[in-house]
Amino acid sequence: MTSDFFPDTAPARPLWLVTLADLALLLVGFFVLVLAMQGKNERALAAGIRQRFGGAVAAAKVPTDPMPVAAAAIYDFAPGSAEPPASAVSLAAWVRQQASDSRIVVKVTGITDGTAADVDPIARSGGLLAADRARAVAIALTQSGALPADRVRIATIVQPGKRGVVLTTYFAGGRQ
Repeated sequence: MTSDFFPDTAPARPLWLVTLADLALLLVGFFVLVLAMQGKNERALAAGIRQRFGGAVAAAKVPTDPMPVAAAAIYDFAPGSAEPPASAVSLAAWVRQQASDSRIVVKVTGITDGTAADVDPIARSGGLLAADRARAVAIALTQSGALPADRVRIATIVQPGKRGVVLTTYFAGGRQ
């Protein structure tokens, strides 16, 4: 074969020009997305994004949890006790720092280990003990001034091998 068989190579474009074209296309796509989302249901958008990334989607009538930001836990509770341990005092400063933005909500989740020893002493209920643990920590946080009472949510779970409380901060607000 001769060199006449192969066509001439096309002149190369500078690399910065390709990068600039990519950036321009990304900006156009972003602005199209922003304009398409005007007036749409923000909760439906969040649920769609959460579903695409493998998160659980709640039923249509049940609102989903806001976006979690940070979490901390206390696992020093004695079996059958709702009295917060000494380590709970150090969480007040953490919650105060996390909740400095008024759009942050704190969910306090009480945990029981599911054994017969870790139940409420009077009602013999693990769920009631978990709720009492969450309420005791929530009351301690609100009385210390770390968090207003209207930004506290309480939940309960049974988790084998754990006795305590998990604090999760959520971003639940809109624009400032």
